[in-house]
Amino acid sequence: MNSKLLEKRKDTICSLVENEFYVPMKEKELAVFMQVKPEDRAELKRALEELLEEGRVEITKRGRYLKGEGNREGLVGTFIANSRGFGFVEIEGRDQDLFIPEDSTAGAFHRDKVQVELLKSQRGKRQEAKVVKILERGLTRVVGTYEASRTFGFVRPDSEKLVSDIFVPAERSKGAVNGHKVVVELTDYGDQRHKPEGKVTEILGHADEPGVDIMSVVRGFDLPVEFPEKVQRQAQRMNKEVSEADMALRRDLRDVKMVTIDGEDAKDLDDAVHVTKEGGRYRLGVHIADVTNYVQGNSALDREALKRGTSVYLVDRVIPMLPRELSNGICSLNQGVDRLALSCLMTINGKGEVTDYEIVESVIRVDRRMTYTAVGRILEDQDEETIREYEDLVPMFRLMQELSVILREKRRKRGSIDFDFPESKIVLDESGVPVSIKPYERNAATRIIEDFMLLANETVAQHFYWLDIPFVYRTHANPDPEKILKLGTFINNFGYNIKVKSGDSEIHPKEIQKLLGKIEGTDEEALIARLTLRSMKQAKYTVDCTGHFGLACEYYCHFTSPIRRYPDLQIHRIIKEQLRGKMSDEKILHYRNILPEVAKHSSETERRADEAERETDKLKKAQYMEERIGNTYEGVISGITAWGIYVELPNTVEGMIHVSKIEGDYFFYNEETYEMTGTDTGKTFKLGEKVKIVVSGVDRMSKSIDFVFAD
Repeated sequence: MNSKLLEKRKDTICSLVENEFYVPMKEKELAVFMQVKPEDRAELKRALEELLEEGRVEITKRGRYLKGEGNREGLVGTFIANSRGFGFVEIEGRDQDLFIPEDSTAGAFHRDKVQVELLKSQRGKRQEAKVVKILERGLTRVVGTYEASRTFGFVRPDSEKLVSDIFVPAERSKGAVNGHKVVVELTDYGDQRHKPEGKVTEILGHADEPGVDIMSVVRGFDLPVEFPEKVQRQAQRMNKEVSEADMALRRDLRDVKMVTIDGEDAKDLDDAVHVTKEGGRYRLGVHIADVTNYVQGNSALDREALKRGTSVYLVDRVIPMLPRELSNGICSLNQGVDRLALSCLMTINGKGEVTDYEIVESVIRVDRRMTYTAVGRILEDQDEETIREYEDLVPMFRLMQELSVILREKRRKRGSIDFDFPESKIVLDESGVPVSIKPYERNAATRIIEDFMLLANETVAQHFYWLDIPFVYRTHANPDPEKILKLGTFINNFGYNIKVKSGDSEIHPKEIQKLLGKIEGTDEEALIARLTLRSMKQAKYTVDCTGHFGLACEYYCHFTSPIRRYPDLQIHRIIKEQLRGKMSDEKILHYRNILPEVAKHSSETERRADEAERETDKLKKAQYMEERIGNTYEGVISGITAWGIYVELPNTVEGMIHVSKIEGDYFFYNEETYEMTGTDTGKTFKLGEKVKIVVSGVDRMSKSIDFVFAD
């Protein structure tokens, strides 16, 4: 789109939003109102983004555009700090973050709500800005290590996002001594001449005491551990068994042979499945725990679940969204007991197409609690002893595998992307010391459950989309065109290419899938797969059904895990209102008002949980490698930056070789090709290259592992 047409479109939008009869609209509504063709939607988006930057339009929390006040008041967003002093500001409605140079942060802390003004300069493709006002502090408490002197102390923060130590007057230290892990409440955020100040509110213990390291991460991410007394009392008052009154008017499926399939350690079992086959058609039942029967809307339990957003699975513990009386008790689909469920009953043909379905409230009774390992032994290993143990269920498991293959192939044909990176299981001893790290690989059983849950989620999402009532969807936006162009340029060096739609650099997920298929088994597979993943955007919860790029589907939601995810719990409540004919205009208005914030908050708590899980994994991996300093391993170059080369070992541990530790040359980093080349020797290091390394050091504080090349 040339600049004249872009300015014309911007003027048209401004004329519309400035009209006294204008009602604030979302981007999709503006497109319909302005009769923008589907192929021109990207141009409309660009025009809106520029108007937001210029302050000529504003966007509400619910994504509606209205008249702006110019750029006098600046833009408002969340400051994301970097350990090197600079930062970024995330602004709702903008795809691209703003870059904040080190001298333009105005003392903003990580997660502060700030007001910024745009600068004329750009850092690469990223617009630069400066912080002009701190509107709201995002951090009030910090976790770190206490260091004492004679008359005062200071706390060295665990988070790399905080670059300054925190001064603590002696009388506010709460008796902390050198080496204590503490929680400090910020009382003064400091300035250019003064350090931030705080007072110790909690002493977690010495850094080397069992469990203190993980609790430091828990407190650092402000994860709620203990349930409030009122919430706990509500959970304890719950019936331990399903009552006759609860079962009334439900579909009785207790005679249907069904199983749960989970990991050995799982205690919160929220999905059961069954499969039969009649005349070439499969009958698949996905039965999900009816948590909403016990967690009433706006109760203390519900408010606490919303606040938590999700269960958090750390390396040594689970921080549940719901009290264990519910998550491991009456809501868990335990073997041999009556349980309430929402069941998605689907009829599927030989092509994997859902030809008929029902969504019903049900009462079920699980026949066997199965594990991924046991089902894998039956289907993949043909283990005779396991087959004899579950003899009556083996025919159903084989039918499940048959249907799973069909569903997976159908998704493959439409372009669904499957990144199969190895996950790891970190095994700890009783003192919390890591004793082994093993890659966790998927088997036939994990694929069966994944395929069945995906289908149920799609079916439910499509059903409620066409009912046109408020709902929470799981969406995944198309990749950023610039990242796709960069990826395309890079893979050309290896003889691969990806097709994009002419003019707008938009890509179909099938092209990504084809690329992953072509590189499978090649030396460059790990390299290209990683770069492809980095070019993707993050999935999130939204009230608008805009599709899921990674799964190559138009309709998707999270329906299958209400014990551990709040969006699933929320949509169960909507589903039941609709099934019971109670979705009145008043209820629709209620959900329209609350769901945007539910979706936003759930996305934020999901990211917080992911970050906390990664931090505890990094922590235990660093501890594990601390005992293996001097050992030699073979790994794969997983990342290259201007300051060093990252190498990943087969057990998923990643460490860095600092550029200063690469002997005999001065190395130049090429960010276009992700390569590091010696200026004298011409030696080049590439992503995906196999190398031998020696573990040279570990920093527990930063959770980092140092490698050097093995000669």
